[in-house]
Amino acid sequence: MSGAAMYIKKDLKITDVQLEILIGILSLYSLIGSFAGARTSDRIGRRLTVVFAAVIFFAGALLMGFAVNYSMLMVGRFVAGVGVGYGGMIAPVYTAEISPAASRGFLTSFPEVFINVGILLGYLSNFAFARLPLRLGWRVMLGIGAAPAGLLALMVLWMPESPRWLVMKGRLADARAVLEKTSASPEEAAERLADIKVAAGIPKGLDGDVVAVPKERSGGEMQVWRELILSPTPAIRRILLSAVGLHFFQQASGSDSVVLYSPTVFKSAGITDDNKLLGVTCAVGVAKTLFILVATFLLDRAGRRPLLLTSTGGMIVSLVGLGTGLTVVGHHPDAKIPSAVALCIASTLAYVAFFSIGLGPVTGVYNSEIFPLQVRALGFAVGVACNRVTSAVISMTFLSLSKGITIGGSFFLYSGIAAVGWVFFFTCLPETRGRTLEEMGKLFGMPDTDMAEAHNAAAKEKAVEMPAVLGND
Repeated sequence: MSGAAMYIKKDLKITDVQLEILIGILSLYSLIGSFAGARTSDRIGRRLTVVFAAVIFFAGALLMGFAVNYSMLMVGRFVAGVGVGYGGMIAPVYTAEISPAASRGFLTSFPEVFINVGILLGYLSNFAFARLPLRLGWRVMLGIGAAPAGLLALMVLWMPESPRWLVMKGRLADARAVLEKTSASPEEAAERLADIKVAAGIPKGLDGDVVAVPKERSGGEMQVWRELILSPTPAIRRILLSAVGLHFFQQASGSDSVVLYSPTVFKSAGITDDNKLLGVTCAVGVAKTLFILVATFLLDRAGRRPLLLTSTGGMIVSLVGLGTGLTVVGHHPDAKIPSAVALCIASTLAYVAFFSIGLGPVTGVYNSEIFPLQVRALGFAVGVACNRVTSAVISMTFLSLSKGITIGGSFFLYSGIAAVGWVFFFTCLPETRGRTLEEMGKLFGMPDTDMAEAHNAAAKEKAVEMPAVLGND
C-alpha cells in the first residue's frame, strides 16, 4: 500500500484524510478477524483457520485489484483487514504450539520474517509496476497479493494440526503422532504430551486414542473470558498486561509510520522523483528483511529480553536522528542539505534494522509463549487487537500529526513513546528462552504446581463420572 498510495491519490483524486483512512482502516477491520480467529481456531483447529484466513486474503486482494472507485477499494480493505486479523492471530499461535522448546523462538519468528519478506516483495512489485499506466499500476500492486494467499491455502493442507489443540479435543493419538514427528526423541514427545495433558486438565494416567476432556476444563467461551478478562488471577493479569503493553509499544513507537509512509518521509527529506522514492523505499524493505533473518538465529541464543532492550534502545536513537534530519530539512525548504538527507535515510534504515532484530519478531514470539493453554487463543487475540488499534491510530493520524507538529516533531514524539516502552520492557517482561509453554506460568508468579494438582484432581473426579476412553481399540 505504501507505494500504491501515491498513485491511488492521483488516480482517484482523494484527499490526504481519505488516504490516511484508507491506509490505516485495515488495522481496525483486522479486529474482527482477531477475535473471530480465536473462536474459529478453538472450534475447527489451528490449521484450517490458517486456510480460512488465506481465502479471506485472496478475496480482499482481488477486490482491491478490481476496485473502480474509493468505496469499492474500502470494501476490499475491509475484507483484507479481516484476513490480517485472522492471520496475525493464528500464525504465531500455530507455530508456537507445534514447535519444541529448543527451537520455538527460531520457528515462531517465522511469521514476522515472512511479513518482512512480503513487505520487501511489495516494495519491489511497486517499483516494477510503477511503469504501468496510472489506472492499471496501483491495481496490479494490490491485486498481486492474491497469488501468495492462494498458495498458502493449498500448502497448509499438507501440514499437521497443533498437538495442543488436539489434546484440548481429547484426540491423544493424533497429538502423539504429531509430537513424535516434531520432537528430537520419543522420550521428548512423551514428556511434551504429558505436560500438555496436565495443562488441558487431563490426568497423566488417562490415556487412549480419544479421551473425554473434563467439562470444567473444556468449558465454554464465557469460562475463557472469565479466566482472562473478567476475573483473572494476579498472574494472568500480569501476563495480559505484558502482552498488551508489548503490542502497544511495538506500534506506538511509529513502526507503521515508517513502513507505510516511507515515500512520504523521503519526499519530506528532499527526494522528489517517484522512481528514486520507490528505490529508497526498497532499501528499507531489504534492511528489514536482512535483520529479521539475523533475529531468527539470535532469539534462542541471546534470548528475548536482550534483543528487545537492545532493539528498542537503537530505535530511540534512530527516531531522534530521523526527527533531527527532517527538522533541519523543514527549516530550509528551498535549500538542498545533503547531510540532512543522508541522516534521514541512514536513520530510517537504522530504525527498521533495530526494529527487525528485536521488537518486531519478539512481540509475536513472546505473546505466543506466555499465555496458559486454555486462554492462549483469546489472549493472543487480545494482544493482536491492541496492536491493530494502536496501528490504526498511528497510521490514520500520521499525515495530520505531521501537519500539526511537523513531520520531524512526529518522530520526536515516537522516540519519547519508545523510551517509555524500554522502561516497561525492562521492568515487566521476564526472559522466556528455553522454557516449555507449560512452564511459563511460574515466570509471572503463577503457582503451576498447585494448578497442575488442581487440574488433575478435577479431571480425576470427572473421570469417575464418564468413560475414560472413547476410542481405544
